[in-house]
Amino acid sequence: MGDVLAGFHAVWEFDSDSVLIRYERGIRTPKLFQALGERRVPLAALEGVSLAEGRRGTVVLRLHPRAGADPLLEAAAGQLPEGLDPYRLVLPAERETLAEYYADELKAALTGSGPADRYLIGAPEAPLRFKAYDGKASFDGTSVRFRWSWTGASSAKWKAGDQRFAVADLGGVEWRSPEAFEGYLRLLPNDPAGAADPLPPDQDAATVVFGLGYGQVHESLPFAAAVLAAVRTRGAVPAVPAAPRRDPADIAERIRHLGELHQAGLVTDEEFSAKKAELLTEL
Repeated sequence: MGDVLAGFHAVWEFDSDSVLIRYERGIRTPKLFQALGERRVPLAALEGVSLAEGRRGTVVLRLHPRAGADPLLEAAAGQLPEGLDPYRLVLPAERETLAEYYADELKAALTGSGPADRYLIGAPEAPLRFKAYDGKASFDGTSVRFRWSWTGASSAKWKAGDQRFAVADLGGVEWRSPEAFEGYLRLLPNDPAGAADPLPPDQDAATVVFGLGYGQVHESLPFAAAVLAAVRTRGAVPAVPAAPRRDPADIAERIRHLGELHQAGLVTDEEFSAKKAELLTEL
C-alpha cells in the first residue's frame, strides 16, 4: 500500500507486508506509547482488523494480533485499559471513509490465523530498568537483577540478598499491573511443576513489588515483555557490558541498615556476619 494514516497519538505507515506504528511524543500521548516509540507489525502477526465508532466524534481502527504473536500483550495478560491498547488508532469521524478503505485493504492482505508458534512482533530492547517500591530491577539481555531498597524491602528479601536470575533459568514472567491492587513483577522458574507454592510478593526474592509511583506501566510492562521474549528465545537479546562495582558509600549504608535489622532481632548473628561479608566482597 505504501500509504500513511495519522490519528491521535500515532501514525500508521502501511507497507506490503507490515504496518509500522510510530507513536507521538506529545504531552497528551500516553507514556507507554512514548516508551515504545515505534512498532513494526508484520501482517502475518494479525488475525483481523476492525473499525468502530469511538467517543466524541471519532472512529477507531484497530489491529487484532494473533494470540502469542506479541510478547507485550502476552505479558500484559489482558490488563491494559482501552486507552493503552497499542493497536488502536483513533481518528476524527470525518475520516471514517478513509479508515474503512485501509481496513478493507488490510483484511484482504491477511493470511495468518490461530495462535502463533513464536513471537512475530519485536519486544522492547535491553538494557531496561525500573524502580519498584522495594528495589531496583535491571535486565541486560541475558540476566535479570534485583537490588533491594533498604527503605522498602522486607527483612526476608534482605536476608536473601540482591538477586541475579539468568534467562536460561527462567520459565516466564508474571506481571500484575501497578494500576491494580498490589501490583508486582514475578520471575517464574524454568520448571514450575517442581516449584513450591509462590510466596507473598513482599517475601519472594524472585519478585519486586510495585506501589504508588513505582513500577509504572510504561516502565515495568516493556521490561516484562523483554524478559519474556528472551526467555522464549533463550537469550537471543544482545547483552550489554556488566555494571560497574558499587559505590563504597552505598555499601556502607547497606551494612548500616543490616546492623539495624540485626539489633532489632530480625537477622541472626550468623546471617548478619554472612551478609556483611558478602557486601564487603562487592567493594
